[in-house]
Amino acid sequence: MINFNVPPVVGEEITYIQDAIASRKICGDGKYTKMCNKWFEEKTKAAGVLLTTSCTHATELAALLCNIQPGDEVIMPSYTFVSTADAFVLRGARVVFVDIRPDTMNIDEKLIEDAITDKTKAIIPVHYAGISCEMDKIMEIAKKHNLYVIEDAAQGVMAEYKGRALGTIGDIGCYSFHETKNYSMGEGGAILLKSKDKMELAEIIREKGTNRSKFFRGQIDKYTWVEAGSSYLPSELNAAYLWAQLMKADEIFDDRMISWNRYYEELMELKNATYIELPVVPKECKHNAHMFYIKTKNLEERTKLITYLKKQGVMAVFHYIPLHSAPAGLRYGSFFGEDRYTTKESERLVRLPLYYRMTKNDQLKVIEEIKKFYKGK
Repeated sequence: MINFNVPPVVGEEITYIQDAIASRKICGDGKYTKMCNKWFEEKTKAAGVLLTTSCTHATELAALLCNIQPGDEVIMPSYTFVSTADAFVLRGARVVFVDIRPDTMNIDEKLIEDAITDKTKAIIPVHYAGISCEMDKIMEIAKKHNLYVIEDAAQGVMAEYKGRALGTIGDIGCYSFHETKNYSMGEGGAILLKSKDKMELAEIIREKGTNRSKFFRGQIDKYTWVEAGSSYLPSELNAAYLWAQLMKADEIFDDRMISWNRYYEELMELKNATYIELPVVPKECKHNAHMFYIKTKNLEERTKLITYLKKQGVMAVFHYIPLHSAPAGLRYGSFFGEDRYTTKESERLVRLPLYYRMTKNDQLKVIEEIKKFYKGK
């Protein structure tokens, strides 16, 4: 069986985890957490980066930093993971879903402004498959209407828009290091801040509402509860696992890109014959080979293809069910305008196996079986 995903392992994870254990500090904000934070600050040029227990928690922290309140509205695509919405629903906000672009599967920036009301507090662009939304236009709209921009860059680590790291363009960015992501700590994430002005508050909220971080830096002689907060600090063991992969970040990036490009080149003949569609990467975007998908003609064909591939030992999967059609989506949000593409495009999309150190032979097997499926047509 060719798995859809294999969590990344570079070989040095155990060494760093053992070192963390030997340090006798495994609860977080030790050596490895701080090194990961600094690595991302230097790599992305963010003003501040803090590891979190998940991208979900990074987004919750972002909602707290932006003071999202009951009755506020936030605008986002419906084609995203539930965490994008959950973070704001938990604050009492109402989610306004906007249609996507059929080329990138990202929010349609041309539809955002009409969805803004006097209750709108933030825009939440989601960079699907590590391919950036049209951030210049989104930032222009946000500035005009005095709105926060919180980037869901869960899939966007090491990807860029016009030379800028995803997650650093809006006010706040959120990364994921789940086992399905390019770089993993099992469960984990990070919050990226565009400016230093919210850094102290972010540290406080992340540390259960205390100013404990300042105490450990020697800036105060005791720490206390100063704000409403939660526990968003990951284990030092998780950070040590991630550190091993950051040390080989470029190797992982290059390896995945080889696989992504091979899919694209080998499946081009099916695209040219109009059997399938392939991913679109706008010229201003540098993606990170997080995902390779194809689009079939319709839902029926997709179901048949996934079933066929599974019988041949290939695990291919579909992706999100649009949130606006889910029970919670109906309760906590509403779709603005016409659903021209969100549902239709989501029903056509098939994700192919792609992971670090996927063998060429396994990948060629996937490609061969897809070609066999369409040859029968």
